[in-house]
Amino acid sequence: MCRSPPVAKLVPSRREHHGDVFIDNYEWLREKESPEVVEHLKAENAYQEAMTAHQEPLREAIFQEIKGRTQETDLSVPSRKDGWWYYSRSAEGKEYSIQCRVRARDTGDRVADWTPPSVEAGVAIDGEEVLLDGNVEAEGQPFFSIGGAAVTIDGNLYAYAVDNAGDERFTLRIKDLRTGELLPDVIENIFYGIAFSPDGTRLCYTVVDDSWRPYQVKSHVLGTPVTEDEVLYQEDDAAMWLGFDLSADRRHLVLGIGCSEFSETKLLRFDDLDAGLTTVISRDEHILYEAEPFLLDGKETLLLTHNKDAINSMVSLVDPEELAKPLDEQDWRTVVEHSPEVRVNGAGVTSTHLVLSVRKDTIERVQVLPLTGLGTAAQARPVEPEFDEELYTAGVSGSDYEAPVIRMGYTSYFTPSRVYDFVLPTSQLPSGELLLRKESPVLGGYTASDYVATREWATADDGTRVPLSVLRHASVKQDGTAAGLVYGYGSYEMSMDPGFGVARLSLLDRGIVMVIAHIRGGGELGRHWYEDGKKLTKKNTFTDFIAATDWLAASGWASPSRIAAMGGSAGGLLMGAVANLAPEKYAAVVAQVPFVDALTTILDPDLPLSALEWEEWGNPITDPEAYAYMKSYTPYENVRSVPYPKIAAVTSFNDTRVLYVEPAKWVQALRSASTGSEPIVMKIEMDGGHGGASGRYVQWRERAWDYAFVADALGATELLPGAGIK
Repeated sequence: MCRSPPVAKLVPSRREHHGDVFIDNYEWLREKESPEVVEHLKAENAYQEAMTAHQEPLREAIFQEIKGRTQETDLSVPSRKDGWWYYSRSAEGKEYSIQCRVRARDTGDRVADWTPPSVEAGVAIDGEEVLLDGNVEAEGQPFFSIGGAAVTIDGNLYAYAVDNAGDERFTLRIKDLRTGELLPDVIENIFYGIAFSPDGTRLCYTVVDDSWRPYQVKSHVLGTPVTEDEVLYQEDDAAMWLGFDLSADRRHLVLGIGCSEFSETKLLRFDDLDAGLTTVISRDEHILYEAEPFLLDGKETLLLTHNKDAINSMVSLVDPEELAKPLDEQDWRTVVEHSPEVRVNGAGVTSTHLVLSVRKDTIERVQVLPLTGLGTAAQARPVEPEFDEELYTAGVSGSDYEAPVIRMGYTSYFTPSRVYDFVLPTSQLPSGELLLRKESPVLGGYTASDYVATREWATADDGTRVPLSVLRHASVKQDGTAAGLVYGYGSYEMSMDPGFGVARLSLLDRGIVMVIAHIRGGGELGRHWYEDGKKLTKKNTFTDFIAATDWLAASGWASPSRIAAMGGSAGGLLMGAVANLAPEKYAAVVAQVPFVDALTTILDPDLPLSALEWEEWGNPITDPEAYAYMKSYTPYENVRSVPYPKIAAVTSFNDTRVLYVEPAKWVQALRSASTGSEPIVMKIEMDGGHGGASGRYVQWRERAWDYAFVADALGATELLPGAGIK
């Protein structure tokens, strides 16, 4: 077994920007096709395997705990779309789900007609059709992932996109569900998102450019050569992202173009394709907004969720003819006013109601208002489904325009995911009604009362109070001896919302107290919380995380010498930054697909997604201040001569979002600089993408690897008395 780390050769590469010169000795590892690079990565895996071999029994135990708590033969709650109920099945021993449907009935009782049929795990029901068996599709493939699916309104054609490499470029195929035959139409190298036109004669899809940015929306007319597909829109600004959806009533194709700071929406009417695209609000106005066209009292109307004079966003209505006027002369009718305490995340419509997603006191909530009187003095008060936990996540997981219900997902740290249908309020039922359709079963004798989740607050260097979610087994004592793990992300306004995780129980059952740090750069406390942790305030993200660590060390819930840190992707940049800033505070750091060489990446606009990152981190190519600020924290360039803790960098060879070369370079720099003796390892999945490998059992093993590394480093490998699978 290889117990000495691989040492990459030094090949100095000179980079100069704004008069600053950086010599990069490991940039040659970027040559993905080089046999020497591949051999080096294999050597890294061999070293990692040797250094962590003693953790294999613990990994196996955690894997079996995940498996033992998961009902392997299960199914989703059927969701109605047009005349069919759609759902997926999973089966014990099978890596992938099976997509199914069964015909719906219309009896005239609206709520009854939208009540999902009773489907049992492992039991086929009369009339069940299999649309796609992922296990069959994945046979003989190194990787398998679905990047989208769509069905025509008449239910006859099923389009689906498959990735067999892990690089998130998909091949689209179309199945005739009446015969089971595949149509000859095959479209290669598409991106996420596909949709049929309402008449089912054409299919819309997205294409990425060489830097992996979605930049084209194309239209394929069924039965015609793919080479003749029409480009409906092409976005040439390298800093803008492009996507599309159908409007709720499916009368429009809605194109969304944007970055984190402003956006533009373009609309295409399916009943007047020759009229072409119309722009709602030009990007030149620098407004961040979304637009939903719909009919209000039979009149064409636009629903805008926007940040015009509203940092936390608000909701307005505007008539399409107003858009021809200069912006400051347009008449916008307020539906939801701006609030400094409430962040409006989005709004949509059904045929009868407005559906809002808002965030208040860190918690995501759903509210509904009837369309009757919307935007007038007669507008009704919003109705919010009520739940009985303090820390939870509730969101709309699907709704059909004509349905009398909206489908909602609900979860908390110790409540397994639930599926509800919320019956929309009527005069007879003014508060609506929550109907529980399913709670995901957790096996192995799981009892929620064995665990505790509390909201605590850390104080950052500048006095800012940072919310924490603290999770522990109920039997852990506050005596300063337990082990602790701090987890964070803190970028892109992403919120680390409460959610149940089977795998996490294996850590808590070993006495590890887990702190989820809701640091600046995320979205938990509104838009300002995000803006105070990006660009030239990015370091707040790192110091907030260290403040969360200090809170844990002083709280009595963990020993200061037994604390680990974990984060992934942009949270991997966080891991690299805190390892440089405060290596003495951590016994171990796990950085998953880590963005640790951010400056090199963002300085090269030809690398995947680089230009899109300028709105998050600043543009170091044109801005000397942004360059200097990034260089002062980016992990690879700030490795120093200190005793680093145990570090694991976990990555994938085919990841197109954070290239494997970043952690590969980082671990070389760490090993060469560290004055300590703790191992620094890199685990690389040679067949996976940004999310790792694709099958569920393989993913469980990956999670078990990460958690075993942490538990071993913290000396928390044994189950607490009475904990674990019952």
